[in-house]
This record gives sequence, C-alpha cells and structure tokens, in this order.
Amino acid sequence: MNQFLDILAFAAHPDDVELSCSGTLMKHIDEGKKVGVIDLTEGELGSRGSVELRYEEADAASKIMGLTVRENLKIADGFFEINEENKLKIVKAIRTYKPKIVLANAVEDRHPDHGRAAQLVSEACFLAGLRKVETIVGGQLQEAYRPQVVYHYIQDRYIKPDFVVDITPYIERKMEAIQAYKSQFYDPNSTEPQTPISGADFLDFVKARCNEFGRPIGAQYAEGFTAERLLGVESFFDLV
Repeated sequence: MNQFLDILAFAAHPDDVELSCSGTLMKHIDEGKKVGVIDLTEGELGSRGSVELRYEEADAASKIMGLTVRENLKIADGFFEINEENKLKIVKAIRTYKPKIVLANAVEDRHPDHGRAAQLVSEACFLAGLRKVETIVGGQLQEAYRPQVVYHYIQDRYIKPDFVVDITPYIERKMEAIQAYKSQFYDPNSTEPQTPISGADFLDFVKARCNEFGRPIGAQYAEGFTAERLLGVESFFDLV
C-alpha cells in the first residue's frame, strides 16, 4: 500500500540527514508536510559503534524530527555501486512513497559514498518515471512516478548553495537529533577511537556552517541546497 510523502530524503549513511538538512525537514513537518528518510546503508564501516546501535540512534533521531517513515535499504557501506540493482531499490522506494521533493547527498564531498549516492539517487529518480522500467512490490506492479524536483544538501565540504532555508527556530532540535547518534559524536566518556567527527569542535563546525548559510539572508541559521535544474518563481516577491 502506498503511503504518499511530500518530501523523501535519501542518505548514504544514518546521520547524513541529521547533519545536513534536519532543520529543513522539521520546519516542513511543523507546516503539516509528511516527510520520510531512507538510509542507503547501515553505516557498518563506521569506526565507532555498531550496526545495531546505529539503528537505535536513527530511531531516536527520527522521533526527535517527527518523521512519518524511515527505512534502510541495506546497500553495502563504502562499496556500493551505481548499478541496476541499487537503482531499482531506490526506484521501488520512490514509487512507493511518491514524494513531490527528493533530497539527496552532496554532489561531491570528503566521503566518496556521498557523491556516489547523490548520482545514484538522481538517476533512480529519472528511471522511476519510465513506465517500461518495471518494479514489483508485494506482488503488485508499481506505477511509474517521478518526483517534481531533486535537491542536494551540503555536507562536509563547502559548496555554494543555490538556495538556503532559514532554520533558526530549529537549530537546537537539529543539534539534538545529531547528538542522538551518541556513539558517533562528542562524548567525553567514550573509549571509542577518535574520528574527524567525534570531537566537540565538529559540533561547533556544524553550527557555524548553518550560521554561515544564514548570514546572507539575514537569518541566524540556515541550511543550504543545490538544485539539479533551474529554479522558477511566480514573482520577484517570492525571493525577498
């Protein structure tokens, strides 16, 4: 049975969405939109924690954000390819939830999975609209469906955004959702190995990036996105 969503965010790893666009998702949820997240991998190659713990953390973060649905496609962390099998997994998800808007990983980033996931999701969104690409779920042939737009959130490396979303009222909940991944991020009592994202300075960086994106629009905090196609508006006043 289809469960339509307004926004469906894909992530190479659990915590990608929380770090990069959770404020935007929560803002739209509070506006009455139905929002879901699909993690492509279980993050099994992460230096800290375990797969089982990552599911617990993702569930906690999902409750903080107020998601309608969250799934994991269990594609191989670090080794997934842009191939037919993986594209069809995403096509099935798109046709099941029929989102108007799809969010995907940064088009390029420090972690090679991110840019690869961005391309994988983008290509799957196109294929989902082709009726001759057949997918079956629950014994039923799915209808072709293509999202209206695909936007890419910005991750570790700076990318100039095509637009930003003011998340000032949501910055603390965003940080709370991030810190639901207790095994991944700063914990002074942790005995796990140190990583580029486990120090207190990394959380400061996340908040500073939001501050950087907010400043040009007169907001304290914002999240940035890039678009795959030209953006259109009805009026100049939609841009003020």
